[in-house]
Amino acid sequence: MKDKTLVILAAGMGSRFGGPKQLFPVGPNGEFIMDYSIYSAIKYGFTKVVFVIREEFKEEFKNTIGKRIDGKIKVDYVVQSLDDLPKDVVKPEGREKPWGTAHALYCTKNYIEGNLAVITADDFYGDEGIRDLAYSIDDDTYSVIGYKIADTMSENGSVKRGVSIVEDGLVKDIIESVCTIEGDKVKCEPIDKSKQTFYKEKDDSVSMLMYGFNPSIFDAVEKKIDDVFHNKNIDLMNYEVFLPDVIADEIKNGKIVKDIKTSSKWYGITYKEDADGLISYINSLINSGVYPKDLWN
Repeated sequence: MKDKTLVILAAGMGSRFGGPKQLFPVGPNGEFIMDYSIYSAIKYGFTKVVFVIREEFKEEFKNTIGKRIDGKIKVDYVVQSLDDLPKDVVKPEGREKPWGTAHALYCTKNYIEGNLAVITADDFYGDEGIRDLAYSIDDDTYSVIGYKIADTMSENGSVKRGVSIVEDGLVKDIIESVCTIEGDKVKCEPIDKSKQTFYKEKDDSVSMLMYGFNPSIFDAVEKKIDDVFHNKNIDLMNYEVFLPDVIADEIKNGKIVKDIKTSSKWYGITYKEDADGLISYINSLINSGVYPKDLWN
């Protein structure tokens, strides 16, 4: 079996949640959201998991989820260090917050075995979503797992989403937008104000930061970081480098990026009150046999 590495981005703080939501228990035995992602990843052929974390959470990771998956899959823990940058790139004095999702992936460059996939620790992607991700990975192309945009919306108002622009099954762009349901359409207002508002069908694809790559992505990320740091018009004290921007650049350079539509249900938690719905959904999946009640025993 060919090696496949699952990279889990877990360095975020979740300020609106009131703490590190990636370590919030949602399963009957204290499982985190990412426990379920890893369980499915092992099931569908991933051979290694790499956690991208903050230094202050490293021991807690090792003593909780690390102990649970010990012996079931190879594991590495990578701290997203502000000083881990390409050659000839220097961190500006006083910068404290992380450089963004593309830099988080960059920090794993020496820990990847085979092709790779990227997800976040605090998004529940579902068993089918992880399956579709695993089967999409190949040596030549990238893939973006597409969830139905209406299925990722909030009952409490607008949400920010990476809206995929798809032609003939290929992603042509990912536009970060504020999305709101309006009648039978979804209104998308790009974060980049130079782009115009557009509308999508409710079953069109949206990216939930779930990507399949081969190792060529690291050259693309390094180039993006280098370009950013040498752009005098960018405020390096605040700018973050995001994976959708790297993917968009690669598309312009001719890289084939597949839109992999999934029927899986996505769940996110922004506030602690949101967790009740996810816990109930996980229990329904346990009752229907998708996951065992005791995930790791």
